[in-house]
Amino acid sequence: MVFGVQKFSLCTCVKEFLGNLLVEFLRGKELLPMASEDATVTVRLIRSFVHHNFKPIVYHGVDLDQTVKDFIVFLKQDIPVRTSLPPPFRNYKYDKLKIIHQAHKSKTNELVLSLEDDDTLMLREDSTLKAAGIANETEIAFFCEEDYKNYKANPISSW
Repeated sequence: MVFGVQKFSLCTCVKEFLGNLLVEFLRGKELLPMASEDATVTVRLIRSFVHHNFKPIVYHGVDLDQTVKDFIVFLKQDIPVRTSLPPPFRNYKYDKLKIIHQAHKSKTNELVLSLEDDDTLMLREDSTLKAAGIANETEIAFFCEEDYKNYKANPISSW
């Protein structure tokens, strides 16, 4: 019984300490809600269409008011320094973005990337991410345009 009381008082002390620590931290910080232009975007790096070789990367706090070109530049700088990616993915020549899936909308049956609706789903570099149709929880593909055209002309998988 004595042990139970000591355990309870220790637990209470820890809760009070953490509560006080949190209060002190929040006093020094200004709490701002997340801006509506920031989003979580999943970027699927497609290394090979034929072999269905891809890796997803999740980016939080993506500014949807930036241009597609700026986002591509950011991705090209970020991907080579990600040690969690294998070297074939870090050193690949990605140059094009296409929407795979938007939140609360239907998904394609393609395993890697849909070959349809290029005119609406392919992102133009001069538009903003928001104007291109990117919203919170959108999944986009980042790939080599030349590989995509070759695969679209002859969509054969060899896996």
